[in-house]
Amino acid sequence: MLHLSGSEFTDLFRTCQRSAFHLETHDTYGVPNESKPFRKFLAGEEDDYRWLSDWLTIVRDATSRGVQFTRARVVTEPHVDYTRWGLVVARENIAAGEDIRYLPRQRVDPGDLTADDYWLFDEKTVAFTLFTPNGAAAGAAVTRDHTIVDRCRRVRDIVWQRAVPHADYVRVHVGR
Repeated sequence: MLHLSGSEFTDLFRTCQRSAFHLETHDTYGVPNESKPFRKFLAGEEDDYRWLSDWLTIVRDATSRGVQFTRARVVTEPHVDYTRWGLVVARENIAAGEDIRYLPRQRVDPGDLTADDYWLFDEKTVAFTLFTPNGAAAGAAVTRDHTIVDRCRRVRDIVWQRAVPHADYVRVHVGR
């Protein structure tokens, strides 16, 4: 596996040609640049989402080239605060061109998931997301190994088939 960080990792999004799929399996992430917006959410304060603008630009640029951006989040119910916040922030990602879906954890066999989050680019490259012990993004471990890529494609297919689109999930699970 090759370790990529910073612009090398970001280049995967800028150079993919057809698809970028992200699987998220954790209920909470401690990414430092999200801490202030998350605290604002918990306090009921408005967010201008400037902290998210670089990512939204990447998504808009890629989707304007025809890249399909999809993301599946496996979530525990009842939701932790971070998941509730993620459901709100997801509206920004969706407006930029992502298709985000949610799968309640109890609706999937743990053996049908990977232990780590990953990105699958163009059906041929897997980038396992890496974090430091304090939660900061640390790039990705990237591989094109056929066995690993095939496993990640199978996981994606299982999760995506069972996952619920954001709007439907919010209507049913948040509207309670």
